[in-house]
Amino acid sequence: MNVGVLAVGTELLLGQIIDSNSAWLGGEMAAGGVDSLVQVKVGDNVDRIISQLDRLLSADGDDVDAVIMCGGLGPTHDDLTREAIAAVMGVDLVLDEAVAEVIRVLFESRGRRMAGNNLRQAMVPVGANIIAQTRGTAPGLICPISSFGRPKVIYAVPGVPHEMKEMFHRSILPDLLERSGERSVIASRVLRTWGESESGLNERLDHVIAELDGGGDVPTLAFLASGWEGLKVRLTAKAATIEACRAQLDEWEARLRVEIGDIVFGVDDDTMESVVLEQCRRRELSLAVAESVTGGLVGGRLTGVPGSSDVFLGGIISYATAVKQQVLGVSPGPVVTASAAREMADGVRAAVGADVGLSLTGVAGPGEQEGRRAGTLFVGISGPGFDEVHEVRLPGLRDQMRQFSVITALGMLRTALDTHLPLG
Repeated sequence: MNVGVLAVGTELLLGQIIDSNSAWLGGEMAAGGVDSLVQVKVGDNVDRIISQLDRLLSADGDDVDAVIMCGGLGPTHDDLTREAIAAVMGVDLVLDEAVAEVIRVLFESRGRRMAGNNLRQAMVPVGANIIAQTRGTAPGLICPISSFGRPKVIYAVPGVPHEMKEMFHRSILPDLLERSGERSVIASRVLRTWGESESGLNERLDHVIAELDGGGDVPTLAFLASGWEGLKVRLTAKAATIEACRAQLDEWEARLRVEIGDIVFGVDDDTMESVVLEQCRRRELSLAVAESVTGGLVGGRLTGVPGSSDVFLGGIISYATAVKQQVLGVSPGPVVTASAAREMADGVRAAVGADVGLSLTGVAGPGEQEGRRAGTLFVGISGPGFDEVHEVRLPGLRDQMRQFSVITALGMLRTALDTHLPLG
């Protein structure tokens, strides 16, 4: 199945909202074995929407088998997706009473008055099937098209990301696979890495990639650079059963770990912060953080993990030099140094009463500080029977450098715990 994505909304063209939906759909379709052929954005103009649908579906245009439309299903006058689809189908819009009742009940359950225009969301092209709404007021649509030489389909989903994603997995992907005649099971596994560039990682895996590209009953491999979330390596397997998929993924994950195991910190939904917290938990260690350059970002990431309070005791945002010296016991003098990072880690460990102290001091820029170039980061780690200090140079402008500092410091803590306090 070749699929096009049509994102609807003038705000997308004006740059007021970034079109993250199309990017997400592209990734999910790839993981599901569906080809995403083209992605287009169009404003809130019914004639232009119709024109783009005609172009995408026509043999003279992109000639896709299906189009997924995101947005334009709201209750206001500029929500025109339904009207455009009905025009392309050559049918009328009619009120679906079952959908209308769901909308009425939803407003009543929230104790809110329903404006009359909300019933626009219950208008459905004749012949379309409903994707029931479970998170919002707008249902999705599955609209068969027969006017382009062979059977095609338009899917319409709300632009709200969590509503769109739920409808895609619940209804659209299964329907696409059904229409394609696909009966196999597709499963993915993502290895989360940090500490290697995308090109460097590709080079380390060259011979493995060559084997996978040789065809046969093997998974596909893709890289996904995710900024300060790390570099992801995704394996996707297709087989007759989920058990067969898992067997493929197990085999090739083991092969990948032989080559890059030193930089793999987690799998699938793991994050660096969740992994570090679990490492501390398994060792029955508590953690405290002293932050200068990151201004609380490390603590924010740690506390974003449910259940982190049994490990993470707290932190000190020692942004000013005086706070470093008076609260953490840093010696007078420059504070973007290895010695300052070590004293900060020791100081926060003592001040909070934690088993492990982690510190970050550096220069985010713009410009230099204390003779240090922007991008300079010192990380201090103090634990039972060991302490370390690392200096690194990170890329990017101010915000990017600060975010990279978070995963870099947590990654160093992960390695330090494995090195100095290995688990049996």
